[in-house]
Amino acid sequence: MNAHALPIAIVIASRNRPGLLGDTVTSIGSGDALPSEIVIVDQSDAGTPSPAWHVPNPVVLQHVRTATRGVSAGRNLGARAARTALIAFIDDDMRVEPQWLSALTKALTAAGPSAAVTGRVTDGGPEGEGTFVSATVNGASPVSYAGRINIDVLAGGNMAVYRDAFLRLGGFDERLGPGTRFPAAEDNDLGFRMLAAGLRIVYVPEAVLVHRAWRRTSSYVPLRFAYGHGKGGFYIKHLHLSDLHMARRLAWDLGRRAVRTVRSAAHPRRALGEMAYAAGVVTGACEWLIRRPADQADHQELATEPEFNSDAH
Repeated sequence: MNAHALPIAIVIASRNRPGLLGDTVTSIGSGDALPSEIVIVDQSDAGTPSPAWHVPNPVVLQHVRTATRGVSAGRNLGARAARTALIAFIDDDMRVEPQWLSALTKALTAAGPSAAVTGRVTDGGPEGEGTFVSATVNGASPVSYAGRINIDVLAGGNMAVYRDAFLRLGGFDERLGPGTRFPAAEDNDLGFRMLAAGLRIVYVPEAVLVHRAWRRTSSYVPLRFAYGHGKGGFYIKHLHLSDLHMARRLAWDLGRRAVRTVRSAAHPRRALGEMAYAAGVVTGACEWLIRRPADQADHQELATEPEFNSDAH
């Protein structure tokens, strides 16, 4: 174990998943490099047990209790609480491969403040009968993205960025992402805004996280609808009559879902998932148009003031 801490903080937003979260923290401590700090933003309901997290020296652990809801709000709060120039985000249902943090930090340091770095997310395999992984990222080659592109390339649960650059961009849009009315696409939105602001997004396949298969297959179709609903909100947020870029992306996405539905005819659950995603995109787009969620500056947080508890280990 390398006891030297890298100058980066890892932010984990979590709600009501203490067992998964505890395994994630343990895996970070088993990596070939350690962060200076782990910031756990705990949005759990009252009475949810907090595991006794054990992290090796010289890592500092911050446990931030908050009444906020939504992974985007949690990540933003964690970024503001972090005390390092570099921050990384990881979801609470991931396990870290040993080289993950060193690969992510090395790539971000080399790329500089005008970049963000994202990595690979692999399928950890079933953890019980009838479980599945909701999302993976499998590119085998390094890529650097810049300017306007037609795809989403930032994985919010496996990324690193300079803290100042992240905060200047306003962080994640707290109207998007799990725990909100538009429960996905918060990373698509952030990546789009990063590229529009002139930042690069660098994909590093060596920065590997394992996505745990804890979700039941019975939740597959509703989850696909939720993902589509968030994506529909994202499309309409950035849709402008004077610029048809996002309109083309929306149309292409719906067309792709139709093709995939037909190709998945022999796999009913998969076909239903594609139809549910497309329905989610349409309903999310319509809801964003109707509700026209307030600009972030006008957004009222749900939380009381968070509590910051720092424990040196």
